[in-house]
Amino acid sequence: MLEQRVRPLVVGAVLAYLGALLVVPLMSLLSVVLGAPERALEGLTSAEAMDALTRTLVVTAVVVVANVAMGIAAALLVVRDPMRGRGVLDALLDLPLAVSPVMTGLSLLLLFGRGGWLSAPLETLGVVVPFQMPAVLLATLFVTLPFTAREVILVLRELGTSQEEAAATLGANAWQTFWQITLPNLSSAVALGATLTAARALGEFGAVLVVGGAIRGRTQTATTFIHTAMEERNEEAAYAMSLVLAGLAILLLAALTRLGRSRRTP
Repeated sequence: MLEQRVRPLVVGAVLAYLGALLVVPLMSLLSVVLGAPERALEGLTSAEAMDALTRTLVVTAVVVVANVAMGIAAALLVVRDPMRGRGVLDALLDLPLAVSPVMTGLSLLLLFGRGGWLSAPLETLGVVVPFQMPAVLLATLFVTLPFTAREVILVLRELGTSQEEAAATLGANAWQTFWQITLPNLSSAVALGATLTAARALGEFGAVLVVGGAIRGRTQTATTFIHTAMEERNEEAAYAMSLVLAGLAILLLAALTRLGRSRRTP
């Protein structure tokens, strides 16, 4: 009897909480854009906005490929490799979740900026990192590092090694076992990790602003475009770009949900 009374209250509280934090802000953003569609479309289709959005999509694609590959490798080292120091590696994977993105940008500036530890050798090679595209890539790579690795680590620990050991007894070498046994079993975890990585890369702001500088035509991304547009009182363009980024994130999650359902369907 008590459970029947409490359950509607819990459901209502959860729905109200999620609605206030997620649905209401998105609906307000949509209403503002639909209130002035011509100005929003004009701001969104400007050369500056298209350049920033294209740069964000390119950075996101590169980051997803790099961090999916490194995430799988790191997960295999943490779970399968008997090397010493696995605990340290496991802890380091969580570092980007604990460090502020602004601190990440500042640390990259200290490392690659003028007078930094790596500035002199890079200058001799003619390589400039701060306020260039490499800085935006490095910052985004750092903040998105844990997502694929963490998902794959969880699945690897649940799977155990029985299937891999059986493949080895049948004569499969390490690469054959990885490509035919391990990786297919990790497909759902990799898809989830890639989706979370892409969504985080699309929305990264603090680190890329500090180390990239939001320079028009060079390092400006979609999120820093929103920041600049708000400062310049171009609210319609900022709201339109925000809605585009939110829509892309929703599409990513919807695709992942559909993929999960298709895998469960016999």
